[in-house]
Amino acid sequence: MNILYLDWPCFGKIDVLFTLEQMGHKVTMFFHKEYLERKSETFNDYFDQFVENQTFDFCFSYNYYAIMSENCKRHHMKYVALVYDSPQVMLYSYTLINPNNYVFLFDKQQYLEFKNAGINTVYYSVLPVNSTIIDFLMTKDFDRDKLSADVSFVGALYHEDHNFFDRLSGLKDYSKGYLDGIMAAQLKIYGYNFIEELLNEDITKDLIRVSPYKNDYQGVETPQYIYANYFINRKLTQMERMSLLTALSKETPLKLYTLDRSIQIPGATNMGAVDYYSEMPYVFHNSKINLNITLRSIKTGIPLRCMDILGAGGFLMTNFQSDFLEYFTPDEDFVFYEDEADLVKKTLYYLEHEDERIRIAQNGHQKAKEQHSFEKCFARILEIIQ
Repeated sequence: MNILYLDWPCFGKIDVLFTLEQMGHKVTMFFHKEYLERKSETFNDYFDQFVENQTFDFCFSYNYYAIMSENCKRHHMKYVALVYDSPQVMLYSYTLINPNNYVFLFDKQQYLEFKNAGINTVYYSVLPVNSTIIDFLMTKDFDRDKLSADVSFVGALYHEDHNFFDRLSGLKDYSKGYLDGIMAAQLKIYGYNFIEELLNEDITKDLIRVSPYKNDYQGVETPQYIYANYFINRKLTQMERMSLLTALSKETPLKLYTLDRSIQIPGATNMGAVDYYSEMPYVFHNSKINLNITLRSIKTGIPLRCMDILGAGGFLMTNFQSDFLEYFTPDEDFVFYEDEADLVKKTLYYLEHEDERIRIAQNGHQKAKEQHSFEKCFARILEIIQ
């Protein structure tokens, strides 16, 4: 097959290109700086020139881009999108129903919401993982002091740049109290997110007043979706991650691998960011315990970070996400924690029980390698679109 690939700075690019080429397909790279726009005549003209006198079986991108769907539709080309980000507002576009679309979602609840609304261009897929890369990487020299830990957390802490909630100033006292109440309740619950449905008309009007939002001509997202997922759920994730990491750092050595080096947690060491390909797999493989605290906008899905940990042969300790139960077995392939006290208790237990910890990590790695490889993922995608 001849495949057009939308080239943007995403995770997994190298794995996708390698897999498709190993499967015998030809991949042509395409990039235009306005790929994030929903409408651009400049993009359209460039796309027309790029595909002129060429025939592509389909276009592929990580995440969904409305402008790519529209251009592929104009040229009678199938468009395959494998979504790993959440939230992704671009999904809430009239273009999602374009008949040339094949959009694969990793969050089963989100998939079902679209599917039950009669949208037949969406599919459910666990995110693929390259479970063989760690075997190659372990033959290379690496910085063991930096990339090894008793307990590690890799991810954003949502301070400043991504924290839109803290920019909300001037809310009515009732609105502030209401939001504080539903956020406090949500922090105690895993497995169900009710923030969006509890943003009633009065609260939403007040949010719009202090931080206006209006979707564009293609968008079908509601203000409640935006405020719930881009404002409140990110704030909840920040609060939860800081609380859990602070509690854990009081009991055991902890390393943070995060973009913001200025963030300090007593008892934890901030190591800064790590490169996705050249460093992160080492952290996962060489940490006794890898901690996942899921972004609250991911409803039931298995986050990419968890798949990467299992793919690298790391021990995964995570909050409850129901999609896990369809593919992995708790306490055999990974471990759930229920709350802060349970996280601390289980972390200390598995630090002391090395044989059990290693067995669980090996089981999870083997399942990820056998069942969720890039090869199997793309074989299924190709079967569907053909």
